[in-house]
Amino acid sequence: MTAPRIAALRRARMRGWRRTTLGMAAAVVALVALTLMLGQNFTPPGEVWHVLTGQDAPGAAFVVGQLRLPRAALALLAGASFGLAGAAFQTLLRNPLASPDIIGISSGASAAAVLGIVVLGLEGAALSLLAVAAGIGVAVLITGLSFRGGIAGTRLILVGIGISAMLDSVIAYVLARAPAWDLLEAMRWLTGSVNGARLDQALPLALALIVCGGLILSRARDLEALRLGEDTAAALGVRVGRARATVILAAVALIAVATAVTGPIAFVAFLSGPIAARMTGPRGSALLPAALVGALLVLAGDYAGQFLLPARYPVGVVTGALGAPYLILLIIRANRIGAT
Repeated sequence: MTAPRIAALRRARMRGWRRTTLGMAAAVVALVALTLMLGQNFTPPGEVWHVLTGQDAPGAAFVVGQLRLPRAALALLAGASFGLAGAAFQTLLRNPLASPDIIGISSGASAAAVLGIVVLGLEGAALSLLAVAAGIGVAVLITGLSFRGGIAGTRLILVGIGISAMLDSVIAYVLARAPAWDLLEAMRWLTGSVNGARLDQALPLALALIVCGGLILSRARDLEALRLGEDTAAALGVRVGRARATVILAAVALIAVATAVTGPIAFVAFLSGPIAARMTGPRGSALLPAALVGALLVLAGDYAGQFLLPARYPVGVVTGALGAPYLILLIIRANRIGAT
């Protein structure tokens, strides 16, 4: 194949990637608009626009401005954060199981939050900071225990699953001894929910998404090279150690902040990358599409949990019901082909 033909093929693939990504972004915007208009009552688009632009809208100011808008903003940001961080881990370690909620990072933040609620009596910003610190600490512990002259994806996943099981035992023990009034708050947080969302909660998550998400996206080319293996990436000019450290630190910080704000919304980080990769195909990085898929999953899951099911459920219950069958299917498929 000649060089001009290869260049033409590459441009055609990038056009396809842009069309798919723009389609996902349009779907996110449409879903946000629908969640602002549709609830127990319908709010006309004109009144929603008046609220968003700060104009007087007596009939919609509370419902849209105080209830639906904070909820939609938090769902959008949390979903994008989980999706982007999950896809970064899966790409870096070249394994679909290498998701933060599978290898224990979310469990670390959850265990710290439960201890903070039940044992230390924390709430608000102090509780969030404790969860973020614990998520980062668990990531450092998993990386240290799995490091043997380098980071092997399978070893890190196995160590992470073991750490996650230990942390889940800690959570179960603390919950078993918790007073009833703390138990309710801890369970609401553990489930993963945007109930009672406030706009001030969205600010730290937005900042984390801009800073950490920007760092991850800036390394998209390096991640694509690392998918071919460390030696090949180094031959292509990638500084493997620096790129790997940057992506891991940024993804861990992003997932920890998102978990501290909404709790661990199950399987969003795990599902977003594979769905995005299937939709875009081999036409470019799956990072940005995975962030959009994550936002779609959380927005749609939260709306379904509020209005489309027989009873009201937190968004983490809905996404958990979607993700568990996929995890089982992935394990069955891996067994059939003899993968590790």
